[in-house]
Amino acid sequence: MTYKVREEQGYAIVELTGDVDLSCSPDARAAILDCLKSRRHVLVDLAAVTYIDSSGVASLVEGYQTAKKASLRFGLVGVSDAAMSVLQLARLDKVFPIHATVEERVRQDG
Repeated sequence: MTYKVREEQGYAIVELTGDVDLSCSPDARAAILDCLKSRRHVLVDLAAVTYIDSSGVASLVEGYQTAKKASLRFGLVGVSDAAMSVLQLARLDKVFPIHATVEERVRQDG
């Protein structure tokens, strides 16, 4: 997995690429939580994720809970089919705010 963080329209976008598994999910978790600690709203871009395991999902859940406690916005964008199937299996597709694009999320914030 690789990741990068960029700023776009009032959000820190954490872009994850490749396999998000036990070996690299701590990096994803740290990137998400660092953005939240600096009081930034976060969107996690999962468009290029080819695989995500329970540790990766746990990182997303922790980010969501942390954001909620801090009254910050958190969501997922561009969720790949591979990631969506795992989220649906865990029924987390009903928990996370999920949007096709950053622009769609920003319009909803409106």
